[in-house]
Amino acid sequence: MDLDRIHSVIIKQKEHFNRGETRPLAVRQAHLEALRQAVKRYEAEIIAALRADLGKSELEAYSTEIGFLLEEIRFVSKRMKGWAKPRKVKTAPTHIGSRGVIIPEPYGTALIIAPWNYPFQLALSPLVCAIAAGNTAVLKPSELTPTVSALLARLVADTFAPEVVAVIEGGVEETTELLRQPFDYIFFTGSVPVGRIVMEAAAKRLIPVTLELGGKSPCIVHRDAKLELAAKRIAFGKFANSGQTCIAPDYLLVHEEVKDELLRHLQAAVEEFYGREPVRNPDYGRIVSRRHYDRLVRFLGDGRSVFGGQSDDEALRIAPTALDGVSPEAPVMQEEIFGPILPVLTYREIGETIAAVNAKPKPLALYLFTEDAGVQREVVEKVSFGGGCINDTLMHIATPYLPFGGVGESGMGSYHGESSFKAFSHFKSVLKQTTLFDIAFRYPSAKNGLKLMRRFMK
Repeated sequence: MDLDRIHSVIIKQKEHFNRGETRPLAVRQAHLEALRQAVKRYEAEIIAALRADLGKSELEAYSTEIGFLLEEIRFVSKRMKGWAKPRKVKTAPTHIGSRGVIIPEPYGTALIIAPWNYPFQLALSPLVCAIAAGNTAVLKPSELTPTVSALLARLVADTFAPEVVAVIEGGVEETTELLRQPFDYIFFTGSVPVGRIVMEAAAKRLIPVTLELGGKSPCIVHRDAKLELAAKRIAFGKFANSGQTCIAPDYLLVHEEVKDELLRHLQAAVEEFYGREPVRNPDYGRIVSRRHYDRLVRFLGDGRSVFGGQSDDEALRIAPTALDGVSPEAPVMQEEIFGPILPVLTYREIGETIAAVNAKPKPLALYLFTEDAGVQREVVEKVSFGGGCINDTLMHIATPYLPFGGVGESGMGSYHGESSFKAFSHFKSVLKQTTLFDIAFRYPSAKNGLKLMRRFMK
């Protein structure tokens, strides 16, 4: 580990920030445009790196990583000037003659710790608004996707001076050292256990954090759902990136009257997407590491495979699988799966489903398939979750107008679009007081001061 480089990068970034170099809007716009051009210039290498590390197809690599990021840059670049403007607020009756204003200002030097499942997009998407808000940033990519990590290091070095944006590669040792440093903001995407470590480290220095974590996100299919369409959208959400998506449907809660029909449609959707032998499909992704693969293979024994269940030890692929006959106490139901295995449980009444979901930690996402507006309202009102969809999966993350984030154990803070700008900004309140006159009743020597205070402050 190059301790000297870590320390040097942070010192230079802080000096650069303190000189006000990142504050001008023109500079921020130029940095975002440079990033956009770099992504387009490196596109072929990004696709190759994502295939090398995760087996992603070109379509999946572009739609979920490259295209997603380019759209985020476009959206933010177009609107950041308005977001950065000071905002006037109303004046209280006790403050006659004054003006209140809220001024967005960057925190300073931000640390962005990225995960391995969408290693390109989830490293650079937070960076977009760190830059837009006027911060400098250090990126720490995941060591589990080394090809993408090395590519990110080259792309960033080719695009930014290290005092603006820098990449620190490495593993646990480097991450631990970075968490000891005096950053002004930390943005972490990853698992709940590591999120606790990050928050503990941040607490020692009182560094504000955004934690994008995970959890067991339920998918509820009511008896009146349009089952064929529901199955297609569930298969898309669950098996994209081989299930290695923090907001993938983790388990299925389906009304007992429609379970068999839904599973038939689900199997048909999987065959349409990936063929009859997904583990042999070159465009079907692989599990990121042997350790994660072995863990997922053990889960296959927690129920009966309705379809799927095949695995390839050499290619680290597991076929999209639906597990029936799963006990709520089975290991597959005790932790986030993060793979292409979908446990299936049934229910009779929506109330019991709500109770079952609420008995677990608050999930990052929830998906509900039903045409019944009353059921939709009941689930949304009675279940706390980070975000989600009615009659779809994953797509709430793809609109920049909806904040994305968790609640409880699934995370804190949100981002995307303007929410990203807010995440990387401190909103400074300033009161501009008049000197043309003075309101004397606030002073200890004022006559009738208490009487006037009671009139205005009641």
